[in-house]
Amino acid sequence: MQENKPVLIVGLGNPGEEYANTRHNVGFMAVDHLAGDATVWKVEKNAMTARVDVDGRRVIFVKPQTFMNNSGVAVQSLMTFYKIPLENVVVIHDDMDITVGNCREKIGGGSAGHNGIRSIDAHVGRDYRRIRIGVGHPRDFASPINPADWVLGRFPSDQRTAIDKVISDIKLF
Repeated sequence: MQENKPVLIVGLGNPGEEYANTRHNVGFMAVDHLAGDATVWKVEKNAMTARVDVDGRRVIFVKPQTFMNNSGVAVQSLMTFYKIPLENVVVIHDDMDITVGNCREKIGGGSAGHNGIRSIDAHVGRDYRRIRIGVGHPRDFASPINPADWVLGRFPSDQRTAIDKVISDIKLF
């Protein structure tokens, strides 16, 4: 990470009340928590952004408003505007291949079928840090739910508690 440049923390999700608190919006939930309750959000470059100092670093929290499948548009625009290198980008998103209550990190890699990640990869490249929050897969719950419907569903209370714990444990630096 380049110390003299801001860090872009991107939470993936879909805008609108109908998507709030769904599995696909755990990225939005995470940046809301990490930015803090007193944060002032504003609209810029197809995203909601909040500028905060975290541990002496300038951090720009981002919730793209382009819908999940076009997240790369907002990320690329903000990276260009703020002159942020790819190594200073962190993307937080849902991952169905990780069980609920778990989180994994990596730098680079493929999209694993995640359309938001696919969009970001296409617009800015792949070598950014990813924080993947497990939302489980419907097959893990013997459910006949289509995966697209699964990620747009809300968490039962026990899973939401596990998600909140994972989010509170995220370390940015």
